[in-house]
Amino acid sequence: MSRQRCMAVCFALGSTCFLVGPFPGYVQVVGESTDAITFFIVSIFFTAGGGLQSWLGWSERHSPGGDAAWWAAIIQSAGTLFFNVTTYEAMHTALTNPDYNKLVWRPDWRGSICFLVPGAIAYRASTPHRRLPVRQAAGCWHSAINLLGCLFFGISAVAGYVVPSPGSMPDQAAANWNTALGAACFLGCALDTLHTDRASKMPLGLRVRELERKLESDVG
Repeated sequence: MSRQRCMAVCFALGSTCFLVGPFPGYVQVVGESTDAITFFIVSIFFTAGGGLQSWLGWSERHSPGGDAAWWAAIIQSAGTLFFNVTTYEAMHTALTNPDYNKLVWRPDWRGSICFLVPGAIAYRASTPHRRLPVRQAAGCWHSAINLLGCLFFGISAVAGYVVPSPGSMPDQAAANWNTALGAACFLGCALDTLHTDRASKMPLGLRVRELERKLESDVG
């Protein structure tokens, strides 16, 4: 299995559980403690995926578009570490406090910023001198879907703090739904990478360079 597919497996597993975990039906079936444990475990998958993405970005950082891929990977990996901390804190609270019945977890503001920034970097690198991706390019909408997922995570973080007061039912619904929507976007990108063996978060210029190298190898 290639590094791209290994990365995609980690992101797919993490995204699937982040998609399922926020739903009220899941927590009602498994309980608050198991739900909190679910979030912590899948945050580890996200960190593993971010590490593999950084590895890919490091090896290609001197290629066209590689610098953007490298910075996007490093910043996003930092965000996954923040999620490790907050999911662990949520798990610890749920396991040690039997009266805890509030929101189990939502993306915190630090991790969300660390997702938004690389999402914007990757999108900008894939859409030079234009607002929308080039339709004719393979995987042209990947960066846009990834950025949308980052935005949903950011909205979830805001909702978890200020809408309308911490711990309220509207607060939980807004945070949970946006977490699930963001996870769905990340899952779509991960599944496409599994199918094509092409890192969906890699800027377009770097993908073009990969195609050129493959063509040169075939000709040789």
